[in-house]
Amino acid sequence: MFRKTLIAALAASTTLAGAAFADDHAMPGKGVTVRPVIQPTVEEFFQARIVFQALEDLGYDVAEPEEVLAQTMHLALGTGDADFTTASWNKLHHNFFEESGGDAVLEKVGTLIDGALQGYLVNKAAYDAGVQNLGDLADPEKAAMFDSDGDGLADLAGCVPGWGCERVIEHQLDEFGLRDTVTHNQGEYNAIIADTIARNAAGENVLYYTWTPYWVSGVLAPGEDVEFLAVPYSSLPDGATAETTFNGKDLGFAVDSIRIIATDEFLGANPAAAKLFEVASIDINSVSAQNKLVADGEDSSEDIDRHVADWIDANRATYDGWLDAARAAAAN
Repeated sequence: MFRKTLIAALAASTTLAGAAFADDHAMPGKGVTVRPVIQPTVEEFFQARIVFQALEDLGYDVAEPEEVLAQTMHLALGTGDADFTTASWNKLHHNFFEESGGDAVLEKVGTLIDGALQGYLVNKAAYDAGVQNLGDLADPEKAAMFDSDGDGLADLAGCVPGWGCERVIEHQLDEFGLRDTVTHNQGEYNAIIADTIARNAAGENVLYYTWTPYWVSGVLAPGEDVEFLAVPYSSLPDGATAETTFNGKDLGFAVDSIRIIATDEFLGANPAAAKLFEVASIDINSVSAQNKLVADGEDSSEDIDRHVADWIDANRATYDGWLDAARAAAAN
């Protein structure tokens, strides 16, 4: 009787241990809180929350993300006040990366979104009338075509202060001799671009900066409603060099990618998260399509969570592959 009881007890113990092992394997992040930092830009929440959901499916507790602009976002990582971000542009934000400690404390992990573009655009009629290069705006007559406030200068709907694009635009206005003919209008981007879209719809000439993935290019479609301007030559701040040509046109900004950056400390302690960050990748067209839904009014937190769930359902094999790779990394 004692022998049977002992065998039963050992069997139960083995079963429980096996279940615990299986649970630990499936949820390698159990008991760990991860602290994200992102920009306060609703169009970037979608891709961030896909990664957050994957972390939760690996057992991590994801803290409410800190929301700050790009430069401060990188500084928060460098000082250890956050663990990772999903919103670092590889070329555009590289100075922020270096200023925050660079490779000594941080790591760029994988490529979340590839093929990101930035540039200056004008309405199709103005482009066809001969304004095809940013340098053309050194001509006061051509610049005046984009004057929206009566001062004779071209009004460029530009970059939010503190964003990486601000450095590039400010540098190029000096480099190409445009200070006397172009005004760089800055502020809340969505308000500035809404005014630009309204003026275009009214038949006025428009000059603006934008990027992809973003919803603006779904409203003002390049090649149809608007055209990218070329720049006189490639020139980036601080002597930086990068590939700035896309489809045969020098856009003036690096053809870029959006990467996850995390602290070395967090990556070293969390191999599952490190592998997830390495393999996670979202098609840029999926992001632009979701951004268009946001622009059309589906911009609540609940809407974005639904967009995330829909994307995961539509890409289940890919998503599950991320989780499998992360679990395997934790088991090794």
